[in-house]
Amino acid sequence: MGHGQLEVRLNNKEYKNWLKAGRCLLILKEGLHPFVNRETRHFHRHLLDQVALLQTPCMTSCRPRGNKLSKVCSACSTWQKMILRHHRQPDGTVNWDNCFPPAWRTDHWEVAKAFMPRGQAQKKGAHECDAPALLNLINYCNHFRVDVKYVKEVIRYRNHLMHSDMEVTDDWMSHYRTSLTHLVQQFSNVPEMAATKQQINHMLAVDLSISASGWDQRDSALEFDSDSQPEISADIIRQWEAELLQERLEELLHVAAAPADDDKETLDAEQLMTLGGFLQTNTDLAERFSAELQAINSLKAGK
Repeated sequence: MGHGQLEVRLNNKEYKNWLKAGRCLLILKEGLHPFVNRETRHFHRHLLDQVALLQTPCMTSCRPRGNKLSKVCSACSTWQKMILRHHRQPDGTVNWDNCFPPAWRTDHWEVAKAFMPRGQAQKKGAHECDAPALLNLINYCNHFRVDVKYVKEVIRYRNHLMHSDMEVTDDWMSHYRTSLTHLVQQFSNVPEMAATKQQINHMLAVDLSISASGWDQRDSALEFDSDSQPEISADIIRQWEAELLQERLEELLHVAAAPADDDKETLDAEQLMTLGGFLQTNTDLAERFSAELQAINSLKAGK
């Protein structure tokens, strides 16, 4: 169902680039999960061993108010100071509302979330976080010994990708490939990243263009122009597409529920409506994301 619409989307060169670039971020995320989890555990243990007060339980159920964290107990105040001490930009915005301070003593991930973008409060581990959340943690926490220039480059490309009209040029892809290569090289000593590098290179090289004659009626596989390329099922491609669209929808709907400022609210609202229009135009996607479309339409009606 909807194979004809998928065919049209994948035969749009710049949309295909968008899909491949986004898939690379999902591959990167999977490769970073175990490494980031290990390192944040080490970081958490180091902090506990360094300052005895950090081992004291919170006795007053301290909570952020909005994105502010003030009037907290001595133990949580010490955690807050240590987090800022290890933050590469402590004078910038720290998303305290990601965190549950009473859990800082026992849960390394609650500490990690202080270095991440907003919207991470319900995330319970690295496996639940997307690529930008993990990259921001690596970028802002000085426990990670990397050249943050390359981390920031990929974050910038990711933001452009997710804020685009779901189309990127071949020239953009060329620069993106270079940035990904530089970033992955930063983790050459991480066992999982060797497979990640190989998978990213394959994704950037594979041709996802299809034609009606390319459908295998038995298993819905796609045929590629080159005999050297393995077949990728249509269902898998649709899953990749859905994961990217889901990530973007969740991000925009979260911002719509809690806008940061008027200018950004207007920009994100426009992007949300554009994405909603894209989903409605493609009826196979409209059916899959019917709940999200209903939320978008409700927001539109409330304006």
